[in-house]
Amino acid sequence: MKKRYLIASLLLTGFATQSYADIRINGFASIYGGQTLGSDDALYNYTDELDWQNDSLFAVQVSADVMDGLSATAQLLARGSDDFNAEFEWAYLTYEVSENSQLSAGKMRIPFYRYSDFLDVGYAYRWVRPPQSVYNLSFSTYEGLSYLHNSTIGELDSSLQLMVGAVDTDITAVTYSDAAELKDTIGINWSLSNGWLTGRVAYFVSEASIDVSGSSELSGLFNGLQAYGLNQQYNNLAIEEDDAYFAAIGIGIDYNDILFDAEYTQFEIDNSILAKQTQYYVSLGYRMDSVTLSATYEGNDDENSNDQFNQVPRSITGPGGLQIPVVAPGTNPPLYLQDATNLALASQAAKSNAYSFTVRYDFHPSAAFKVEFTHFEDDLSNNDADLVTFGVDLVF
Repeated sequence: MKKRYLIASLLLTGFATQSYADIRINGFASIYGGQTLGSDDALYNYTDELDWQNDSLFAVQVSADVMDGLSATAQLLARGSDDFNAEFEWAYLTYEVSENSQLSAGKMRIPFYRYSDFLDVGYAYRWVRPPQSVYNLSFSTYEGLSYLHNSTIGELDSSLQLMVGAVDTDITAVTYSDAAELKDTIGINWSLSNGWLTGRVAYFVSEASIDVSGSSELSGLFNGLQAYGLNQQYNNLAIEEDDAYFAAIGIGIDYNDILFDAEYTQFEIDNSILAKQTQYYVSLGYRMDSVTLSATYEGNDDENSNDQFNQVPRSITGPGGLQIPVVAPGTNPPLYLQDATNLALASQAAKSNAYSFTVRYDFHPSAAFKVEFTHFEDDLSNNDADLVTFGVDLVF
């Protein structure tokens, strides 16, 4: 809370001398309703009861050009999923190092994905929401530095971004709210475009720590491993200052009203209980004046490697060569920690597919109506769900 007040004070201080600043105010909003079509089905936080908050949001962005290449930007965002409690999504300063380069510092968007910069601006893309199999990390901003250099390479426009910083927030990892810290995060985001064809690659490394004490099952498992002196196995599962990486490749085509997008991503935290995540989507669209039709296929395949299973022994050697079973205390029949570990690793697996069909109608120069049908299939549980979402995106 103190950090928010400090950011606000700094921005207001910069804006107070209005004779030196060119201030611009704009914003965007999304109002959406949606519900699943089957009783007791749930998908993307929707249920079989019509919900008008989940994907709805309202944002105001203030930018101030204080001359001599220096500017300040702040974005206040209120999400319906958070009862429209407004928070600073962005707050950073930018200095133009040269005509083609700029350096930014503060709280900014992490450029994980092709649409990261416009992640909350629904008007900027043709879907109701970006494909969730790929756009599924529960955090999207960091605090640090960003260097952006724009240039031309032959007939191609090049945009190269380097970033360094840290993330300290609650995320969805094992539970819906796990305290996470990503230190020494370094990344590169490079895009090349010739006007109708865009290619993009991105790669990030970090040192990750995630507190999973909110899970009683994992807390009990970790405590049991340490009690038996199985420190190596504990270190192979706990998420404490472990190396992490995120890699992405994407392509976009906008040619003669034919639209095509595809992205492939991987995310992994080494020596941790979390599964290696692999995600992808392909989307084909066609624009007819003010109407755009789209079909999207997406999927994910998350699993731990085979060598992570059976790493916990079923017994250890005690004094005098006595074999001591490695079991959770007080369990009858005994629960072997090997079995508990294997179950915890297996629970991280996920494999699903989704098919979406979207209609976008630009009924106003600054607003678009969208309706989207999504069919989701869970390949592990053999469950599926259908979801309809509809609403309006606008910019102002």
